[in-house]
Amino acid sequence: MEKLSKLPKIYLVVVFIILYAPIFYLIFYSFNSGGNMSNFESFTLEHYSAVFEDTRLIVILINTIVVALLSALVSTAIGVLGALSIVFMRNKAMRNAVLSLNNILIVSPDVIIGASFLILFTMIGVKLGFASVLISHIAFSIPIVVIMVLPKLQEMSPTLIDAALDLGASKRDVLTRVIIPFIKPGILAGFFLALTYSLDDFAVTFFVTGNGFSTLSVEIYSMARAGITLTINALSGLIFLVTVVLVLGYYAVSRKTKTPLSGVKK
Repeated sequence: MEKLSKLPKIYLVVVFIILYAPIFYLIFYSFNSGGNMSNFESFTLEHYSAVFEDTRLIVILINTIVVALLSALVSTAIGVLGALSIVFMRNKAMRNAVLSLNNILIVSPDVIIGASFLILFTMIGVKLGFASVLISHIAFSIPIVVIMVLPKLQEMSPTLIDAALDLGASKRDVLTRVIIPFIKPGILAGFFLALTYSLDDFAVTFFVTGNGFSTLSVEIYSMARAGITLTINALSGLIFLVTVVLVLGYYAVSRKTKTPLSGVKK
């Protein structure tokens, strides 16, 4: 029995090694002065300095962050409203249909979504660039926010809303003082997940970018096609670090939102 209980732990360790070993291998050689990934000569930060000295890369980094933040904010607002609409739908068949359509968008291949947006923007005359990338990122982030907010809404007891209405609260007060505070962890989770998806998206962005506008994922792909350099390693290492910081930030914020509740005495 003890051997069987150790198998899941061993399996998890193997899975994490397979997932993280290539990333740490890439980051390790980003400090190599030798200029290749076959022989580590000595420690250096020249590849990281090359990243920050490249003004074009800095502009692309700013583009990526701006698109990610704007798309996460807009998609979170729309996603919260969408989740509220789904929960308060009286027609059960309609509610299930809308929820199914939302889930289909989550599991749909990015290539299909990107190609669809490319056709749409071409038909309606939208120039490929910042606007097309932003709209696309908002669109594929909304279903993610909806699916993160819905469980919190379903956990909420309807008696909370009834009690607030009985005490004279308006519908606006119910939304801002009862519903939003209760589902705040789901909103934060949806925002951070939408932000992460936008930062590392490649397939959809590759289809809808143009007119000199680019994001980090597309730029790294273009650099890799020209030939592997350790600058790519350094850039990828920085992106990985930012992702880790975002995840830690989410857990820190979610923990703070839970601490006030833990101090309430029954």
